[in-house]
Amino acid sequence: MTSWPIWTRRLPPHRSDVPVAMNDLFDSTDAERSGAPLSHLRTVTFHEPIRLELGGELPSVTCGYETYGTLNADRSNAVLVCHAISGDSHVTRHTPQDTPGWWETLVGPGKGIDTNRYFVICPNVLGGCRGSTGPGSVDPVTGRPYGKDFPQITVADMVDVQAKLADHLGIKTFAAVVGGSLGGHQAIVWATRYPHRVATCCAIATSARLTAQSLAFDVIGRNAIQSDPNFNGGQYYGQSKQPDVGLAIARMLGHITYLSSEAMADKFDIDRHQPRKIDTQFERKFSVGAYLAYQGDKFTARFDANSYVTLSLAMDMLDFGSKHQQRINSFAPATCRWLVVSFSSDWLFPPNQSREIVAALTAQGRQVTYAEITTSAGHDAFLVEADVAQYAEMVAATLDPPGVHSGDDQPPRLDDQRILEVIDPGNSVLDLGCGDGHLLAALRARGQTRLCGVEVRQSCIITTAKRGLPVLDYDLNLGLPEFGDDSY
Repeated sequence: MTSWPIWTRRLPPHRSDVPVAMNDLFDSTDAERSGAPLSHLRTVTFHEPIRLELGGELPSVTCGYETYGTLNADRSNAVLVCHAISGDSHVTRHTPQDTPGWWETLVGPGKGIDTNRYFVICPNVLGGCRGSTGPGSVDPVTGRPYGKDFPQITVADMVDVQAKLADHLGIKTFAAVVGGSLGGHQAIVWATRYPHRVATCCAIATSARLTAQSLAFDVIGRNAIQSDPNFNGGQYYGQSKQPDVGLAIARMLGHITYLSSEAMADKFDIDRHQPRKIDTQFERKFSVGAYLAYQGDKFTARFDANSYVTLSLAMDMLDFGSKHQQRINSFAPATCRWLVVSFSSDWLFPPNQSREIVAALTAQGRQVTYAEITTSAGHDAFLVEADVAQYAEMVAATLDPPGVHSGDDQPPRLDDQRILEVIDPGNSVLDLGCGDGHLLAALRARGQTRLCGVEVRQSCIITTAKRGLPVLDYDLNLGLPEFGDDSY
């Protein structure tokens, strides 16, 4: 039997007419990523069969991952970071000389997820192509790459493999599971599938299910890949030609959904009819066309078409329910604290979908902080430095263990003292327009436990969150549909 290597992409030759230093036109949130080997990658192989949610099994699974920081003696400071569809385990630099990671502005020494305090683990997802078992991996039964025979997987299957990794590392409970987009899907599955193993869930730019519009873009992307003549029914490994055209088109569609209309106008309208000259087979009549062509061509150098099909299908099948009661039932197992973050211009995972998650959690009395970040960056905002800066402090505050909170050692204000006199110590309190959370902090210091603030000013939301208090970013002029009758 022929021995087949694990499949990897071929890096393209240097093109002299593509700028080495990216300018604003071609820049994107994944501009620094490449298909180069992950120099800090570690792997573990689980040799027992892995049962899959939709049936069938994988005879063995390899999980690639990277770690940052130091695991403490009682193994209580572990944070799991889950990546999006085109991400990988390289979430941030290991050394100043290392290549940048994809969430460099959130993870690292002194940052929102502080690697001086936390032991951060970022695994490559099952089904991907950056170190974990996927369609390009060798099937131990046949000795050939899986290709089209790789089974259909779900987000739950990805999480199950990550749970095995946690077992391997001796971690029983994560201080937090954090992720954006598909990474956010993994985070909410962790919170509901392994509730006893998650203390805090940070779900960023994500949803309980995809909108029909988002599904439609994924369907077109998969059709583009599978219709490429070089796709060869998914068995293109070892062939002289790859389904690069289909994969590039799928990536172009993806980039359109990551940007808002305002961001695209700002980026491309100023020189709409002056496209950059690049070596590509795709149309570049307009500047936006040159950008998409560049991003599509670049993506084929580091990603596998079968993995894109596999991961996008897994994301599309995730469904916590289309109705409020269905979502309540789906999120019922989760007992952890929550931070949910959305972005005002994100139409791929719009803010109303994050509010649906919040509504399902508040209906069950869970401790939730929610913020909608005002930005024109679209879905990409969860990776954009300026927008990460707006929610990083909330992530840091949410990761802080309960019990030690900023402001609890301050005496109550005079007006707070008067309000405290008329609130029964046994009452639950919903503070509408909570400001910086000073009243809620005084109530908590008195021993009251069911507290929640509502505020629209983001500076106040951050301050309240830093106190370790749940606060929701809601405009009272629009009502409070997330709270049921008699809930407070």
